[in-house]
Amino acid sequence: MEDLDVVLASGIAAFEAKEFRRALQLLQPLAEGGEAEAQFRVAVMCQAGLGRVSDLERAFEWMRQSAGQGHALAQHSLGIMYLFGEGVPAAPAEAVSWLEKAAAQGLAGSLTTLAMMYQEGRGVERDPERAKALYRQAGFEDLGG
Repeated sequence: MEDLDVVLASGIAAFEAKEFRRALQLLQPLAEGGEAEAQFRVAVMCQAGLGRVSDLERAFEWMRQSAGQGHALAQHSLGIMYLFGEGVPAAPAEAVSWLEKAAAQGLAGSLTTLAMMYQEGRGVERDPERAKALYRQAGFEDLGG
């Protein structure tokens, strides 16, 4: 297990250093083996065309696998992909489901996006009071009206 941890740490370090081809070489096998953090980072590289040609459908699949394992950033990203139809047909109600999972893990960006969706009635019934509560939970006091 330690070897896998070393490879993961090396892959993350390469990703953070913007050495995306190297990161992909290290992280892809781990992602294929079911490692959620590796799946998330491979999804990001597929989505943005980092170290490879952009492939939104493949990015969606990797993001879905990572999010399904409870990875908060992947849940948020998957919600955004459903919201804007990136790599998958737009499905605002499905976006809400994934954003709620990420928000439950404390991601302020997910709380803010959900607040906007409740404010606009996008994917959910319009609910200005729920929007205000979500904005407050995200750390904003004067939004959501």
